[in-house]
Amino acid sequence: MNEWSHISRIVAVLLILTQRIQAQPIPLQWQRVAAGVWKVKIGEPQLIDLLEAGGGHPRMEALEKLGDREFPLPAGSCYAENRHGNIYLRLPLRQEEQLFGLGLNFKTVQQRGNVHVLHVDHYGGTDNGRTHAPVPLYVSDRGYGVLVNSARYITVYAGTGVRKDSDHPPPVYDRNTDPRWESQPASDAVEILVPGDGTEVYVFAGNSAMEAVQRYNLFCGGGVLPPKWGLGFTERMPTLSTGDEVRREADTFALKGFPLDFIGLEPGWQSKSYPCTFEWDHNRFPDPAAFTREMLDRGIRLNLWLNPYLSPASPLYEKMKPLSGSHTVWNGLVPDMTLPEAAKLYRDLFEREHINIGISGYKIDEIDGYDNWLWPDVATFPSGISGEQMRQVFGLECQRLTNSWFRERNQRTYGLARASNAGGVSLPYVLYDDYYDHRDFITALCNSSFIGVLWTPEVRGSGAAEEWLRRMQSVCFSPMAMLNAWSDGTKPWSYPEVDKQVNEVALLRMQLLPYLYTTFAQYYFEGKPPVRAMNLVDGFPTGMKEDVKDQFMLGDNLLVAPMFAGDKKRKVVLPRGKWYDFYSGRLAGDGGVIEIEPGLDRIPLYVRDGGIIPMIPPVLHTPRKGERLPLEVRCYGEAPASYALYDDDGETFDYEKGDFSWYQLSAGKDKQGKWTDKVSLPKGQQDMGSYAKVTWKYMSL
Repeated sequence: MNEWSHISRIVAVLLILTQRIQAQPIPLQWQRVAAGVWKVKIGEPQLIDLLEAGGGHPRMEALEKLGDREFPLPAGSCYAENRHGNIYLRLPLRQEEQLFGLGLNFKTVQQRGNVHVLHVDHYGGTDNGRTHAPVPLYVSDRGYGVLVNSARYITVYAGTGVRKDSDHPPPVYDRNTDPRWESQPASDAVEILVPGDGTEVYVFAGNSAMEAVQRYNLFCGGGVLPPKWGLGFTERMPTLSTGDEVRREADTFALKGFPLDFIGLEPGWQSKSYPCTFEWDHNRFPDPAAFTREMLDRGIRLNLWLNPYLSPASPLYEKMKPLSGSHTVWNGLVPDMTLPEAAKLYRDLFEREHINIGISGYKIDEIDGYDNWLWPDVATFPSGISGEQMRQVFGLECQRLTNSWFRERNQRTYGLARASNAGGVSLPYVLYDDYYDHRDFITALCNSSFIGVLWTPEVRGSGAAEEWLRRMQSVCFSPMAMLNAWSDGTKPWSYPEVDKQVNEVALLRMQLLPYLYTTFAQYYFEGKPPVRAMNLVDGFPTGMKEDVKDQFMLGDNLLVAPMFAGDKKRKVVLPRGKWYDFYSGRLAGDGGVIEIEPGLDRIPLYVRDGGIIPMIPPVLHTPRKGERLPLEVRCYGEAPASYALYDDDGETFDYEKGDFSWYQLSAGKDKQGKWTDKVSLPKGQQDMGSYAKVTWKYMSL
């Protein structure tokens, strides 16, 4: 053996020993970074991560208001290994623990026992991790959440795979003779594979699953507070509509008495799309500035469709070439949005063509998938971010960048996006999809509440009037009430036999604006998601085996139980306490499961005992800044009631400076059994002046 061979063998042995040492499980040492929030850094930092891409800043004061919490997992029970170019994480699970989250899922709410490869993509009909928002956050019914802050394709084994060294191995049963045998024995760990040499992991602690979600949302900057007009009704026009057709559509909505706050213009507004120029087609819209001003004067805002891929016909093309990825999408450049130079080119164009003339927001399409549409993982970007990482953060970058242009003008926006991820909680975008299943859309609505994203079960064409009505009823209780007529031009009144019911539920959405707006204010100030899966609701049975995925809470007091085409009756799970029918005030049940047969006309809605629902008269447009409307306060049940009603100017970010009101509404019975009520304003807060007169209505039969 020559000297070099001997040295090579020694080096090889040393490398093997080093790898074995590195591969040993290392107990994680957690650092407290905020009240109830812990962090651990493993290995080398990655070039970009999800929280950085989201751009939010922790709201430390709001986190402190929740109170501090002890680290929620047993000491020394969390491990990491660094081997084969990957990070392997292991975190403990108790036997009956339930898990939620792990992306925008459409089939199930409970995620224990599932395997997810978290990958930004168009949802394909299977909960496998490929989805529009593959947020690597899981939430436990034990009152904590775990976030892996990595912009990679993360694989999560959510209680699958039993280790031979398990501290709590499952019982062993003989399949031949024992009916308790299962093909998937319960594991006592969540195991996670993170590609790369490093990652950050966060733990959010709370007294409940809801509090853990609140801490995550607040750590990401707090939930979005949309402009008031964003919570009205919206329609997206057919794709090649002209300015005159948009005018006629707005006229028809007004003539039919149907609410409309903003209109979405689809690809035809641009001179070229797929790929895009982002410049107006002056044949369809001869004077975009005058057209936009006209619509604003009518109380209707405009939202523009786009995908971010730059056409060779754009004057920016040559300047953007060195600032874009190695691969194109539909022959358009993929800008590297992390580069300030690329961001400035887009900003200058978008401000000149859109924002300066009064456009109010965007629909950012096709930033999610499919693999054969988007850039491949072998793509490179001038910033050094890999194709895989760019896939995971591109939706966040597009949202953050466009939002920043409006924020600099002290103007709130609200729009649509096809992809998001962890860290995007404060970004004013709602997710949507071309996958079109009503039941699954409601499950996604429930799941959105665990992961800090907003989702709309948009309405498009339907096979029959009943389905149309049921979809319209559901969308009116979502973060964005949207009719998407881009492909078939279906109108709210396209099914005359349910025209009246459709109109009523849309106007009810408008009446509920004070309640909806307050619910979103809670999202910003307290981190409470506006739509809440039942597993986040106080009084809901913990440890319930049934996957309750077809009902949800909207805010603190309103339980929504959608109906689906063909169903005459359904079961509703009521949390602890008495619940009352929203429409009549009749007692519906005292906790537990009820079975209802509500008929076609109305979506079932229930209000908790002592619940307050503030409402305005039915209007066709959300109130403008300075407009005053009467307020009706509905009080349900017999219990003493209290509610904090939020208000601000509805348009600017001045609420961040303290320009807002929290009106205190309270009611109860005196010694003679007579109702008394009160509206007060905390000392030092200004009256925002949105309500001219307050009347109370007691709903109890």
